[in-house]
This record gives sequence, structure tokens and C-alpha cells, in this order.
Amino acid sequence: MQENQDKTSLKDILKMLFGASRGFWLVNAVNFGDGIAYFGMLNLLVLFLGPEGMGMGDQLTGWSVSLFTGLVTLFMFGGGFLSDKLGVRRALTLCLLFLFAGRILLVLAPHLSAVPFASFTVFGADFQLAPAFILAWIGLLVMAFGEGVIQPALYAGVKEYTDERTATVSYSLLYAIMNLGIMMESFVSPYIRSDAKFISAGSRQVMGLGWGISGVFWFCIAVTGVMLLAHIVLFTKKVEQTDRTVTDAPPGEKKAAGALPFLDARFMFFIFILLPVRTLFAHQWMTIPQYIMRCFPAEVGAKYEWISALNPLIIIIFVPLIAAATRRANIITMMIVGTSISALTTFLLVPGPDLTSLLAYVLLFSLGEAVWSSRFLEYVARIAPAGRIGAYMGLAGIPWFLAKFTTGLYSGNMLAKYVPVSGPQDSGALWLNYALVACITPAALLLARGWLSSREPATKQ
Repeated sequence: MQENQDKTSLKDILKMLFGASRGFWLVNAVNFGDGIAYFGMLNLLVLFLGPEGMGMGDQLTGWSVSLFTGLVTLFMFGGGFLSDKLGVRRALTLCLLFLFAGRILLVLAPHLSAVPFASFTVFGADFQLAPAFILAWIGLLVMAFGEGVIQPALYAGVKEYTDERTATVSYSLLYAIMNLGIMMESFVSPYIRSDAKFISAGSRQVMGLGWGISGVFWFCIAVTGVMLLAHIVLFTKKVEQTDRTVTDAPPGEKKAAGALPFLDARFMFFIFILLPVRTLFAHQWMTIPQYIMRCFPAEVGAKYEWISALNPLIIIIFVPLIAAATRRANIITMMIVGTSISALTTFLLVPGPDLTSLLAYVLLFSLGEAVWSSRFLEYVARIAPAGRIGAYMGLAGIPWFLAKFTTGLYSGNMLAKYVPVSGPQDSGALWLNYALVACITPAALLLARGWLSSREPATKQ
């Protein structure tokens, strides 16, 4: 199987990919729109819920965002099976409905009272119950289910509407298109949110709308509504029937198709050893926003989204290029190189707040992500039996669930200790701890490279 791919030139692969079926591009249309809406809200969620927004404390905010992002991945487990059962088209319709409703509930939450009517302590964290907080949590729960279904459905859609010759590039394109949506929203977000100067062209200045974070969220809701309508109208049952390239497993293979990856020691080690470096990804929306707002001048905070937009910009440019250039490379080697870059560049933040160092960190961290991110998806998709892609993708998200959930359990405390709203700050100690933890991943992958490569699908098929 791999030999056929090796004999296909990059030009031929790109030609086949950009001439792909309507189903493939309709899946990516949803992928693009959800990149705008999901990350547009996630990037500002700690600010929306936190002390500067709805009034949750740092601890409660960290727990709330952690629970939301953790539930997204938790729902992916069942969402993968649901996607396989419903099919890609109907699964996407279902999750878009949930996302639309959940995002509306969240943005309406601040209109209720934020005065607590009860409070309690869990594991040292103070929880306060208020009508606004409860509605926000309901909205986050509904959104989490929608996102939990959409992710494996999108991955399955790429597998089902392309062929094995374009696999590496198609998964990198899925990742790049999602990041294109993130980048576009990140550029527009400061214009909607802030009333400060947006851009200057000579003597002419364009000022922001000043609609606040809620205005950005309403924009994301509008994108979700348009995406839902377009999906229902364009992704018809006929498109699903005519464009799908993957067939269900034959009866004789049903037993193999039912196998689960948790029975494979190499696979389980491979996905779980990514947990330390994945915590850095969670800190992009759990720690970085507060870090920038509290440690940098106000003019930097006003354009926070532009800094975060550097990440998807790098992904858009380099993920397809790197994937195409290294499509014959050993996946484990690519994982070691990529995770090493992401982990080691975190040390740039240790000396203290500096805009140049921050920008260099974002750029290099993103380059590391571009090296290994899509190859992880390719690995999982390649070993999944026909008809079980969604289930495998969902189960492969277990470490991501743990990274997002556990990071939020301590990120609020770490912020309160090292980067409080007021008082002495020691952001260098914060990032030193996080960098040392992340380095566990590339070190372990390097030590286990030979063992893991014996099951490296890109060279064994």
C-alpha cells in the first residue's frame, strides 16, 4: 500500500486532492466554520468567565474551562461510535445543532445575576453557585457534546471521502483548514471586541467596534448558524451516497473491525506519552490570555488575538508543506522532532515577560506543532479497521482529554500564585515548571523509538 503512495508524485497527489469529491470539501467547510467559532470563543473563554468578565475567580474559571475542554474530548469517545452509527452527514448535522444552541446559552448567561446563592469547597477550590454561572455551565455542557461529536466525524469524513494515496496530505489539509478559520477569526476579533485603534493607514485610522467579548461570541454564533444552514442544504444524502469512497467492513472482518486500540500496548503508549507536551496546548487558552493581560502593557493585551493568530498562520503554511515533504518519513521520528521543538521553545518564556521572546515562542511552538500534529491523526486513521474510524479517533483522544482536564485543575492556582491580578509576579517560575513537564514527551519517545517504529504504519504497509 505504501509503495503505491511512494510512486505517486507530490504534484499528482495535490492534483487529486484539489479535485476531490464534494463530500470532502463539504466536510472541510464545516471544519473551517467550526475553527472560527470554537476557537474564537475558546481563546476568550477565561476572560469571559473570569474576574474581569462574569466574575468567577481564577480557580473556578480554570475548573470551568477545564471541565468544558475535558468534556469535549470525553464526548469524543462516545461521539466516535455515534459518528460511525449515524454516518458523517447526519452526525455533523446533529452536532451543529447542539453547538448553535450551546453557544447561545453561554452568551446569554451574563444577563442573569452573578450574585452567588450558595458556595462550597472541592479539593481546596471554592465553588460559587449563581444563576449566571449555572446557565454558562449548561451552555458549555451542550457545546461540549457538539464538539465531541464533530471531531471524530470530521476525521472519519476525510477518510471516507479521499483515498489512501492522498491520506497524508488530506489530513494535513484538514488541520490547516481548521487553522485558517482560527487565524481569520483571530484577526477580526480585536476589531469586534475593542474600541481601541485597530489599524492605521497613513493618517487614516480604523477604530474597533467596542462590542466586547460578547460581541465576538455573537459573531461566532452567526458563523455557526450559517454553517448549519449551508450543511443542511448542500450536504445531501445523494452527495453522501455518490462521493463516499470507504465501504463498511465485509462480514468476515467484523470481528477485527470491533477490536479496540486499548488492547495494543504500543498504541496506548504512543498516545499517552503525548500527555506532557499536550499540556502546553491547553495552556494556550488557560494560561496565555491571563499571562498577556496581566504581564504586558495594555496595548499588547488589546491585540492579544493577533498574537494567538500566529499559531494558525504557521499551521496553515507549514502543515501541508511539511506533511507533503515528509510523507515517506518515519512517523515516530517526526513526532520526536516536533514535540522537541514545542517543548524546548517554552524555555524562551522563563527569563520573564518580553514581547520578542513571546512572539518567538509562539512561532517556534507552532512550527513544532506543524511537524507532528497531522501525523498523529494519520497514524490513528491508518490502523483503524473499515467502519471503525470514528471509534478509533475518539478513543485516541483519551490523553487529550486528560491533558485538558487536568491542566485546568491546577492552572488557576498557578496563575494566582505566580501571576496574580495584583501583587508580586514570577512568570518565569511558572513557565519553567511547564517546560520541564513538556520535555518528558520527546525524551520518552526517543527512548522508545525502536519499539514504537516496529508498528509504524507508514513503513509497514
